[in-house]
Amino acid sequence: MSVPTKTSGDRLVLSPREDIVEGGPAEEFERLVQEAFKGGYLHLVADLRGVLSIDSGGVRALVRGLTTAQRLNGSFSLVAPNARVRAVLAATHLDKVFPIFDDIEPAVARRWPWKAIASTLVGVVFLALVVFVGQRYAPAIDPGEAFPGTNAGDRAAATVVHPLIELLKLVIAAAIGMLVTVVHRWQRGDRVQSRSMEQAQVLLCVSGAMMMIIIGGSIARAFGIAGAAAIIRFRTPVEDPRDITILFLMMGLGMSAGLGAFAVAGLGTAFLCVLLVLLNRVRPEAPREMMVEIQAESRDFPTAHVQGVFARNRVVFEPRELSQGKSVAVRYRATLAPNQSLDDLSAQLVADGGAGIKSVSWEHPKKTE
Repeated sequence: MSVPTKTSGDRLVLSPREDIVEGGPAEEFERLVQEAFKGGYLHLVADLRGVLSIDSGGVRALVRGLTTAQRLNGSFSLVAPNARVRAVLAATHLDKVFPIFDDIEPAVARRWPWKAIASTLVGVVFLALVVFVGQRYAPAIDPGEAFPGTNAGDRAAATVVHPLIELLKLVIAAAIGMLVTVVHRWQRGDRVQSRSMEQAQVLLCVSGAMMMIIIGGSIARAFGIAGAAAIIRFRTPVEDPRDITILFLMMGLGMSAGLGAFAVAGLGTAFLCVLLVLLNRVRPEAPREMMVEIQAESRDFPTAHVQGVFARNRVVFEPRELSQGKSVAVRYRATLAPNQSLDDLSAQLVADGGAGIKSVSWEHPKKTE
């Protein structure tokens, strides 16, 4: 199959010049699309002006390109499909899933990432404000007075005088943790980090600020916190990193109350409660990983229909096993939205018996899969 390609900015344009049908052309086009993604391209454009028709194999190639783009946070657009191709896409309810353009220019036009630009500007303004406040209002700290001893000077250094200032320190620490976590998320690409770990990163930044507020200039408190942290880390059977960090914060709040710094303990508790609520709203629940086994009624497996259902529901899938006998069964590893109904997906796959699918079964993947 001859598929001329050209780059336009950060986009690769694939221009097939024959029908994308089973028996060679569809499989070759699918291979070229996947090789382009593996080669580092994130945004692909399929120029279909030279394609007169497609069949189930062509639909499968397009759907797999779209789901790969979704997994990589890229895009896969179609340009100028004719009426016959549009009818096939409409029959599989995919005409509203693919980005479709009537001409090549808008498809390859460079789009400004306004959301990323706005987020960057907010981060820069925040950091500039933190630096300005630190330079103008924060008192200079003499390294020789960081741990003055255990006498009267020690007790004076450990005294909390301005609880609202200490609350501001916690707010700034949380904002710094969020900013670094967001940047880290962007740099990870398709290696998605769990929501629990991201929240733990933010909470750990807050816990560092709280520990320094509590320690003040006391060596005894510093060693006490270090010992308690060792107990939490090595002797408590907690697997969730967020829960471990919360234990550390709870210890800090308890120490504040024990020291008599009730204002800091109260404000810190209120701030931590609000922060936990905000973290759950800022970072939605991670997608679910599931294994689904789909058994056909005969040896002819409806691949295009299955992948079309996955594409319409934004399900990222990967075939894992194929079993053949009197009928064919295929196992997929699927990544779904956390609120996606498995019953609804199963109903769409079965399609009241009209899709040639006998059964659909879901299960959580094993760690080795």
